Amino acid sequence: MQSPEPRGPLSSALRADLRAGELSPDTVALAARTAAGSTDPLRDDDLQITLATCYELHYRGFDDVDERWEWDPALLTLRSHLEQAHLTALRELVGPLRPSDESVDRQLAALIAADDGPSLSLYLGRSGSLEQWREYLVLRSVYHLKEGDPHTFALPRLSGRTKAAMVEIQADEYGGGTPARMHSELFAGLLRDLDLDDTYGALWDAAPAPAFTSVNTMSLFGLHRRWRGAALGHLTAVEMTSSEPSRRYSLGLRRLGFDRSTTVFYDEHVEADAVHEQIAAVDMCGSLVAGEPHLAADVLFGAACSLALDGLTAHHLLDAWEAGRSALREAGRALAA
Repeated sequence: MQSPEPRGPLSSALRADLRAGELSPDTVALAARTAAGSTDPLRDDDLQITLATCYELHYRGFDDVDERWEWDPALLTLRSHLEQAHLTALRELVGPLRPSDESVDRQLAALIAADDGPSLSLYLGRSGSLEQWREYLVLRSVYHLKEGDPHTFALPRLSGRTKAAMVEIQADEYGGGTPARMHSELFAGLLRDLDLDDTYGALWDAAPAPAFTSVNTMSLFGLHRRWRGAALGHLTAVEMTSSEPSRRYSLGLRRLGFDRSTTVFYDEHVEADAVHEQIAAVDMCGSLVAGEPHLAADVLFGAACSLALDGLTAHHLLDAWEAGRSALREAGRALAA
């Protein structure tokens, strides 16, 4: 994977510095100004692709960037400016959250029940065209080709029943020890069946900011011990809300003429996430909050972020399609053609 194409002054400066092997103080200062001056950080292409570039050094890295950059102090300082802007925008997006005396699993269920965001699964299941499906998969490829990895960063920060529950969930994400059954591999097969490049990171330049906003949120939560509660809340919201949408996505692909060899990615989530729901809400989050009650607010925050960012992505796609235009970036649209 090569470092992504720049989307503005900051991502352009950072890519040049990383390739040259020296981070300029001017680039760090530019990051601070970008973070402070962005009017919409969660939709800011330059900010989000820069943050994604910083985080990717903790995943598989880039062929044109030295691996030693991963823990460079100056780069971490640059990243922290962007993280603060990102977190502030997330808090504004989800609004105030006040934990109650109810069990955390019930609070999570109530939070999900109150969500009124648009449903991509309904649209794609009932009427999405093949072209729209391909655009949707381009966005989702940013996460699904590394599915499980952002949340897994939180595992060393946990213990006891909480850790065991998360391991049980994540083991299924990684195919239970069978490489071909890893969810990332199943998604790669789905990309191939719809004539999209399944190479890790290949579709980054076509994907708009919301695709990275979602994954950057997971990475932030997973990589910071301070946000371990939010990481678990986010994962739990994913598990509690994906079974029925996955069924709709599977039906949508079948409507377009694809069979189980293509829909297996979604079919797997229909079955697995229905089982994971209680493990995540009761065993994982319940035991975490029982041992560390002060993390209840963070659990709810992480779950609320998952729901809100799903809505952000849905609005981006549905608004573009309703207007009769592509939801992908023009600069990278040829990658998905």
